[in-house]
Amino acid sequence: MGLDLISRTLKTSAIVLLIFLPFGLYYWGVFPTLAVLSGAVWGFINLIFLSQLVRTVIRPDKIDVRRAVGLGLIKFPLLYGSGYFLLKIDRFDPIHLLIGFSLFLAVMVLKMLGRVILGLDNDNKTNKNLQGAL
Repeated sequence: MGLDLISRTLKTSAIVLLIFLPFGLYYWGVFPTLAVLSGAVWGFINLIFLSQLVRTVIRPDKIDVRRAVGLGLIKFPLLYGSGYFLLKIDRFDPIHLLIGFSLFLAVMVLKMLGRVILGLDNDNKTNKNLQGAL
């Protein structure tokens, strides 16, 4: 696993969300599906800002303080304020928002479990990657 885990997780979560949309519209209706979509978009933006903030602050050379403060000012008051207002919308059930908020976490856990089950992170690089699954 490398630093591209977050970008791969975001791409996979977006694909899962696109697959979910027609079924959610058919079975749940417009507003619950829109709540899941809004929560997922909020979660994506939150993860992007969090990863940029961590990469800005934790680095071997000098920390870019201006960028870290700028990312912090965008992430914390604006992003969490918008999350609060999403929760205050009467048409959005908090359960559906929670599904959207945690979509990328579920995808990340499933990706990790898949790597463990398939043995893709074994130290022995001479074997084929799929031998751990057999």
